[in-house]
Amino acid sequence: MDAELSQAVAAIRTEWASIPTVGVILGTGLGGLTSAMHVEAEIPYHRIPYFPRSTAMAHKGALHCGEMAGVKVLTMAGRCHLYEGYSVADLRLPIRVMHTLGVRTLIITNAAGGLNARFEPGDVMVIEDHVNLMGFSACPSGLTVDLAGAAGDGEKERGRDGEKDRFTESSLSVSPSLCLSISPQSAYDSALADAALSAARHGNFPCQRGVYVGVKGPNYETRAEYRAFRRFGDVVGMSTIPEVLAARSLGMRVLGLSTVTNVARPDAPQIVTSDEVVEVASIAQPKLRQIILGVLGFFSW
Repeated sequence: MDAELSQAVAAIRTEWASIPTVGVILGTGLGGLTSAMHVEAEIPYHRIPYFPRSTAMAHKGALHCGEMAGVKVLTMAGRCHLYEGYSVADLRLPIRVMHTLGVRTLIITNAAGGLNARFEPGDVMVIEDHVNLMGFSACPSGLTVDLAGAAGDGEKERGRDGEKDRFTESSLSVSPSLCLSISPQSAYDSALADAALSAARHGNFPCQRGVYVGVKGPNYETRAEYRAFRRFGDVVGMSTIPEVLAARSLGMRVLGLSTVTNVARPDAPQIVTSDEVVEVASIAQPKLRQIILGVLGFFSW
């Protein structure tokens, strides 16, 4: 365990001794979901050594430790983004901390713009797959490689075997020395997705399913970009993929949930403000709450 990871874990352990099995990351406007928890400890990110601090709007920036639906849960009320100036390694650290503390399942939420014309603001979408347009790929060791193939996050080597390590098969069954390319079938857990859809049915509200397109941001998309992205997926956002890749590289199961805060209409564009994104996301909170509680109650943890 490296020094940054060990110090962050030790700081949390001084305030909370329980072993969590599920981690939850709450996106923009979704911090109120912590009301569904019995919070045993609340630790601001600034009290955790090396933990990235959220600067985005409506991200509280605190770790909530406790219980939800009878399950020990570690919840990040607010996340960090590449557009805030953080590196991929910075965004990986909270996931590595969760894993070291005991988390083996990650539920990750975000607020996203709708690309699918059938979606409505306030919809929740279960992520089946993603398209990574953030300009990096992740490796099991924590090495990141940009689109030109240059190593990042302090690593200068391309792998033990040099040039050939830059490309891998789309499978998790690769040598740990190779960069990880996660297949669509393995990035998001199908059993967790089915449980989420079942919870929505029990709640008598529609739940979409589709593909998340991840971009670095922080700018909203142009009309041309919206038209292009519609060919790729169903929603677009500026988060989630770094955490998902980190979690999967550690063998964690992942459930991804997007809240649709607006639907792109390239031929009749509307100006979307951060306040509006937060407002719509907060309206969708009861749906997310029911889905998350349903998923936690569905499995024997």
